[in-house]
Amino acid sequence: MKNRLKLLRVARGWTQEQLGQELGVSRQAVNALETEKHDPSLDLAYRIAVLFARPVEDIFENPHG
Repeated sequence: MKNRLKLLRVARGWTQEQLGQELGVSRQAVNALETEKHDPSLDLAYRIAVLFARPVEDIFENPHG
């Protein structure tokens, strides 16, 4: 799923490790999301949206249109 996660993370000056700590996931999980190898669970997508104070739709592209 296309996303803006890396742009948002870099804008905060965070490493993948730091973002992972904020979200309670591994650095590898953050990398997999940023490189679009894995899609986030609904729970994780909402936690990311809350962390960056943005709607989910601003971070993750709707694959259905």
